[in-house]
Amino acid sequence: MPRVPIDAIIPGMVAAADVATPDGRLALPAGQVIGPRHLESFRRLGVTDVDIDDAPAEGPPGQDEINRHLEGAAAYAGDFFAFLDPDHPVVLALFRHVAGGVARDMARGVALPSLEERRAVNVEHLADVMPMEIAAPARLVAHETELASFPDIYFRLKEEMESPKSSMSRITALISRDVSLSAKLLRLANSPLYSFSGAVETIERAVALIGMDQISTLALGVTAINYFKGIPPELVDMRSFWRHAVSCGLFAKLLANAAGVNNVERFFVEGLLHDTGRLILFKKMPYASTDALLYARENRVPVVEAERVTFGYCHTDVSKPLLAHWRFPSGISDGINHHHDPDEAKTPRQAAIIHVADLMANAMEIAIGNLYVLPPFEASAWEMLGIGLERLPEIIAEFEQQAAKTISAFV
Repeated sequence: MPRVPIDAIIPGMVAAADVATPDGRLALPAGQVIGPRHLESFRRLGVTDVDIDDAPAEGPPGQDEINRHLEGAAAYAGDFFAFLDPDHPVVLALFRHVAGGVARDMARGVALPSLEERRAVNVEHLADVMPMEIAAPARLVAHETELASFPDIYFRLKEEMESPKSSMSRITALISRDVSLSAKLLRLANSPLYSFSGAVETIERAVALIGMDQISTLALGVTAINYFKGIPPELVDMRSFWRHAVSCGLFAKLLANAAGVNNVERFFVEGLLHDTGRLILFKKMPYASTDALLYARENRVPVVEAERVTFGYCHTDVSKPLLAHWRFPSGISDGINHHHDPDEAKTPRQAAIIHVADLMANAMEIAIGNLYVLPPFEASAWEMLGIGLERLPEIIAEFEQQAAKTISAFV
């Protein structure tokens, strides 16, 4: 009965003893199969290691066993699709895929989230930085950016990209001087996001293969995510947050590619940063943010709607002044700012790609512990993409082949 750190636990392992939180609450009974959602819950609750049954795991369940769980899986998954049109072919295809994944997990013995797991931990100590009555989006962003400076490498990169003297060698030299940025870009270059035939070992090689504009856009996105430190772990598991962000970015790139759009790297960055406004809310208004999350869970409404009830606005209203302050390229910020209302964007098709990618990323997370209803889906967004429905299973399959290693490059 070895005691295994949670980062070394593989989904499908079995808890040999009750798993308890640091304050003695039961997180998982002995004998339960540990799934990805349990690992996220353990991190959120402060569990660091688990006693694991060292008996050999059983093989994958057969189709008959999976079929026996389909009805229960469909009922479970259906709750997450409550705000979507069940007759829309994209929604129906996503639902069938998700329900099948949940049924496979149920057949393996993975338990669905209990009521206790749906409740937030105690957050009474998380005081909001600003009173609700003055916490308008622009003031939140101004307060945040006064206190925390954005990484200097971002502005130097942006300046270089906009310079008429910009060149591959200058961009390469600038990126290479930042060890952390270089390491992350090389991990990305060697991930399934690109699937190059040989190892990419230098920034020079990465720039040559990916392209100067594309690698610069990626560098801006990677630098931006490093800005968000100090989010209270009781409020949100940042591994889960960035897993969703990278998943959205990966789906956005795959959808853009299927739609025949140029420079698909910018869509990866848009997906990566689509919820940055929510991170500002987490940092500046942690208690009110928790109210919004609890409202979403208890009333089974999308988080974006719960934000509007709680704050009077949503996270995209916060991303607008934030990205403007950062002087983020307007071609990228438009898709981020309008991923919930693509018809209102200056470039509706671009925003539609992020809109659909966000829906698909959220849907894929239902089987691994997503606790929130899926966001609303605009049927016009899929039509703007011009992608045939027959391509959807192919896009999902590509995502599932690439997701784990691409996410590990970030998380």
